[in-house]
Amino acid sequence: MQPLLQVKDIRKTYGPRIGCTDVSFDLYPGEVMGIVGESGSGKSTLLSCLAGHAQPDTGAVIFDGRDTVTMPEPERRMLARTDWAYVHQNPRDGLRMGVSAGGNVGERLMAVGARNYGTIRDTATDWLGRVEINADRIDDRPSQFSGGMQQRLQIARNLVTGPRLVFMDEPTGGLDVSVQARLLDLLRGLVRRMGLSAIIVTHDLAVVRLLADRLMVMKGGHVVEQGLTDQVLDDPQHAYTQLLVSSVLQV
Repeated sequence: MQPLLQVKDIRKTYGPRIGCTDVSFDLYPGEVMGIVGESGSGKSTLLSCLAGHAQPDTGAVIFDGRDTVTMPEPERRMLARTDWAYVHQNPRDGLRMGVSAGGNVGERLMAVGARNYGTIRDTATDWLGRVEINADRIDDRPSQFSGGMQQRLQIARNLVTGPRLVFMDEPTGGLDVSVQARLLDLLRGLVRRMGLSAIIVTHDLAVVRLLADRLMVMKGGHVVEQGLTDQVLDDPQHAYTQLLVSSVLQV
């Protein structure tokens, strides 16, 4: 099987400060990669480079045989609307707050060429149901939703076009524990049913335990350990990974 995404020697610096350096890995179709580390470890910088939000200093991000780092900007924007999706930690960053719930989902469909109003509305209604939002809320604006519902709406907006790769930046951050559990269960089901590949950045080891097949641990911009998620969490080899795991166990 060919990798869906090949990351080769990605490096990003901000003046003298290292954002991330020498990061390489392959991601296969249907695989979920978790990236963990404390604040400032480089995980968010890496995600920005992978998703095309930041330009790495060196390295390549090859998606389906195409290097997205050197790809023309219009082509990269189309990729972000079709084969890629990005779930922000704060759903307000990924939603149009002045547009209805159905309109938020429909906009993504229209961006890839859908024009029939009835079909767009029917698809939006279907996707609201998939993320556990009642159909009678389709004309409500996101500002009328709770934080958890806004996050589910953002997920529907992102997945409606059937992307192959989803980037998630702390998708459960800032939510109550009970809301987190419901959202994680929903995400796990959608990822498995749709056969999605995903890269999830989080500080929460419980999130990657539940969602990720493989795990990378970052510290100071470097990947210090990687492997199968259960293997890394149950038998951490690097001292920093051991510290992360033990700090969770002590809570």
